[in-house]
Amino acid sequence: MAAAVTEWFRANRRELPWREVDRRTGRRDPYRSLVSEFMLQQTQVSRVIERFGRFIERFPDVGALAAANEEDVLAAWAGLGYYRRARLLHAAAREIVARFGGRVPEDVEDLRTLPGVGRYTAGAMASMVFGRAEPLVDGNVVRVVLRVEGWEGAADDRGAVGAVWARAEELVRASESPGEFNEGLMEVGATVCGPGAARCGECPLARMCVARRLGVQGSIPRAKKAAVRRRVVHWCALVRDGRGRVLLERAPAGALWAGLWRLPTWEGSRVTGAELGARLGVGALEFAGEVKRQLSHRTVRLRLFRGTSGVRAVTGRKWVRVTDLERVGVSNAHLAAIALAMTAGGSDGKTD
Repeated sequence: MAAAVTEWFRANRRELPWREVDRRTGRRDPYRSLVSEFMLQQTQVSRVIERFGRFIERFPDVGALAAANEEDVLAAWAGLGYYRRARLLHAAAREIVARFGGRVPEDVEDLRTLPGVGRYTAGAMASMVFGRAEPLVDGNVVRVVLRVEGWEGAADDRGAVGAVWARAEELVRASESPGEFNEGLMEVGATVCGPGAARCGECPLARMCVARRLGVQGSIPRAKKAAVRRRVVHWCALVRDGRGRVLLERAPAGALWAGLWRLPTWEGSRVTGAELGARLGVGALEFAGEVKRQLSHRTVRLRLFRGTSGVRAVTGRKWVRVTDLERVGVSNAHLAAIALAMTAGGSDGKTD
C-alpha cells in the first residue's frame, strides 16, 4: 500500500506553493510549510493558495512573523477565517525564536510543544519537511483507510480514528519516503477518494480496497452527526463620511472575529435604525439588507443599516478608506456586509 501511494503521488501531485523545494537544502522550507499547515486547517486549498503568497511576502521568515504585532498578523490572515489559528501561529513563531534560535524544530515531540501544533501538524512537519517516519491523520486519511480496510465507523468516531492512526503508523514505517507517502495518502483522499462519489478507476489503491470490492464506498465512513448551530443576530451600522470613508471598530475579546476591525455592531435584541443612529451620534439609519454566515457552531445574521455622518471617530473606532479595508484586517463577513450595504441592499446567504 505504501509503495502504491508513493508511486502515484510522484506522478499526480499537485503543484502547490508550499511544496517548493529549496535548491540549497534539497528540502522544503520549514517556515513556509508551518504557515501552510496552519492555513490549511479547516480551509480549502484554493483559498489558501490565494493568500499564502501575500502572507509570506509580508512575513518572509519566522523572525519577521515573531516580531510583528498581532494587528498586522490578523490583517494578513484576513479572508482565511478561524482567526485563532493566526494567533497560535504568531505565538508559535515567537516560541521558535525564543526557544529554538529561530529554527523550526525537527523532532515531533519538540514540535508538539509549540502553540497550535497537535499530533497531525507535528507529524506533517516531521515527515514532509524533515523526512521522519511519523504518521499523520486528517479527514482524508480517515476516509481512505476506512474504505481500503473495509472498517465501519464515522470520521469523528474516536475508536475508528484511533484505529486509523495505528494503521497509518504501520504504513509510514514501511514507506521508503515517509513524507511522500503521507502527502500522497491525503492527496488520494482530496482528489480521488472524496466524500462523494469515489473515482475508483483513478485510485492507486483500488485493487486492495475492501469497500470497492463490496460496493459500499458511499457508506464508508458513516456520516457525522450534524452540528447544532446557535443562532445569533448582530445589528451593524455602515456609516460613511463626506470623503466616502467607512467607520470601523475593533471587535473586543470574546466577540466573533475578536481583534479584527468590523462595522459598529450590537448583539442581542432588535435595534431600529433610529436607535443605532442615536448610539453612534448620527441621524437615523436606513435598513440596507442582511448577510448570513454559517460558522462551525453558529449561524450569524448581520442586519445592516446605513447612513452618513461627519462626526469624529471616538476611541476604539476609526475611519477607513474603502480601498484599505482588506489591508487593515476585516473579516469576510463584514467585508460582504459593507459591499452589500454600499449597494441597493438585499441579502447574502453565503457560507463563511
